[in-house]
Amino acid sequence: MVDAPDEIPLPPEPDDDHGWEPPPEEHPVGDLAPAPAAVASSDPHEVLRRVFGYDAFRGDQQAIVEHVTGGGDALVLMPTGGGKSLCYQVPALARSGTGVVISPLIALMQDQVDALRALGVRAGFLNSTQDADERRLTEQEFLAGELDLLYLAPERLRVESCVRLLERGRVALFAIDEAHCVAQWGHDFRPDYLLLSELPKRWPDVPRVALTATATDATRTEIAQRLELTGARHFVASFDRPNIQYRIVPKGEERKRLLEFLRTEHPGDAGIVYCLSRKSVEQTAEFLSAQGVRALPYHARLDAAVRRENQARFLREDGLVMVATIAFGMGIDKPDVRFVAHLDLPKSIEGYYQETGRAGRDGEPSTAWLAYGLPDVVQQRKMIDDSEGDAAHKRRLAAHLDAMLALCETTECRRAQLLRYFGQDLGTERCGNCDTCLTPASSWDGTVAAQKVLSAVWRLKNERRQSFGAVHLIDILLGKRTPKVEQFSHDELSVFGIGSDLSEPQWRGVIRQLVARRLLAVSGAYSSLEFTDASPAVMRGEQPLTLRTEPERTARAARSRSRGGSGAKTAVELSAAAAPVFERLRAWRATAAKEQGVPAYVIFHDATLREIASRSPADRAALGTISGIGEGKLTRYGDQVLEVVHGGDT
Repeated sequence: MVDAPDEIPLPPEPDDDHGWEPPPEEHPVGDLAPAPAAVASSDPHEVLRRVFGYDAFRGDQQAIVEHVTGGGDALVLMPTGGGKSLCYQVPALARSGTGVVISPLIALMQDQVDALRALGVRAGFLNSTQDADERRLTEQEFLAGELDLLYLAPERLRVESCVRLLERGRVALFAIDEAHCVAQWGHDFRPDYLLLSELPKRWPDVPRVALTATATDATRTEIAQRLELTGARHFVASFDRPNIQYRIVPKGEERKRLLEFLRTEHPGDAGIVYCLSRKSVEQTAEFLSAQGVRALPYHARLDAAVRRENQARFLREDGLVMVATIAFGMGIDKPDVRFVAHLDLPKSIEGYYQETGRAGRDGEPSTAWLAYGLPDVVQQRKMIDDSEGDAAHKRRLAAHLDAMLALCETTECRRAQLLRYFGQDLGTERCGNCDTCLTPASSWDGTVAAQKVLSAVWRLKNERRQSFGAVHLIDILLGKRTPKVEQFSHDELSVFGIGSDLSEPQWRGVIRQLVARRLLAVSGAYSSLEFTDASPAVMRGEQPLTLRTEPERTARAARSRSRGGSGAKTAVELSAAAAPVFERLRAWRATAAKEQGVPAYVIFHDATLREIASRSPADRAALGTISGIGEGKLTRYGDQVLEVVHGGDT
């Protein structure tokens, strides 16, 4: 039998601090007067220009905003970075009353509210981090009609006093963010999202908009049914994120390969590294830190205060790397995350798409990097077999994993396969910005190699009544007389040494692909390889098998801010004169953000600073024409920005 691994990664645990909110204690909201009569609504285009500083909507935004502003319900599927927030923020400001936003993570509400207040929007939140006086003040502002947007966690709708508060005020709309959390078998299921089906019963005339970046057709149908949105208009934007380069590399010294990736392509950049287990998170963060990379750990069992501090630092400081389980990430609005790396295989394409979508929210070139190998396939299959739930639930998990494995094993354009999963077809077009496009993968007839593996498994089982894992099986095929081979006299088997035509990494690839295609199964505590019902057809030669060629070393794209495939957005190129101005602006922004206790991007995004540095506006009127500068920011920061641009160092 093979040796047990040092650690079997545990399934990700729920984020027990940032992922749910305990019901607050009941307290009266006071004898405040009902909200006053609404002020006449504004034009959405004027709101977009005046508040957010943009001249035009992007893609489906205009149709969504006009539909919701007019009182219609909507279900919006739009990729991360596609501008989902504007789809409810603009209608909330254009309609009478307060827009109520249902947001899943209370830890991020403060940052969301800070970002809106920086724009001059009257925003607030109600959650369990506030004391009674803070909550009462926000409630008073809501009832007095002094809030444009109010953020709530779904758990608060279980509290009758909160429901009564909403009934006494004037609600402009309900926005249900991260709506995929209502999908019962989804990767981020939140039971309290089911409460939201009561909204149309209590507020039948208030429009609702549910938004998510991650949903297949089946999930979209489930969201509509569970939220009572079957009559809503559906808006499905393209799932494509052309600025993200998708890359999958073979496992093997993956931490060293990750370090090389960071040093050569993303030195000093902010990014996220996802690991499956808490132990791996801590070890990887320690490894990167020891190598001079500013890395912080994050997982649900970390001390709550440390976890909050690490998240706050990641949001507010430039160039930090967060090493985390999937407990970290939902709702993260940091726009300048330049890479998302996975050291372990995600359980589904939905999870992978959502996690990689946290890179490049600003539209600038970014990388999704994944290390993938046989241990991932073995671990994920075992986790499904050991999971709770009935056979139907396990079949759903297996189907999700099969789709993820197919993405990893494809020789076609990865982006095309990823988008096809969400019902979007690129046809024969290749994206030009994934590893299989930049370095086309090849395939080979692996029928004979597969037969050798299957024959070895069969002989061990039927001649010796034994089963072993992949490492020992490869030793037999390569003719290695290891102590274990000699202990069990496996050098006497007829299959001993018949695999010398392939290298050890190539055999690992063959076995990985056989397991991925369910031509071999993994069983037992030591991940022994077993036949499946599909194995005999390949072994007898009745089913030819084409396999993906194992790359010697995945080629990397040269690091470039203008990198990207067709359709990828590129950053404004800075001239020699503009570059130092941009750096001065970044330094000013960092100081201002620290003084205000907010993330730097709340003040201005890098893209806005680049445009300021390139155009060198002479006065406030010219500054106000730059994308991303609305009236609130122009009033608050205009003079300071102009001084930095024209006055040198400040």
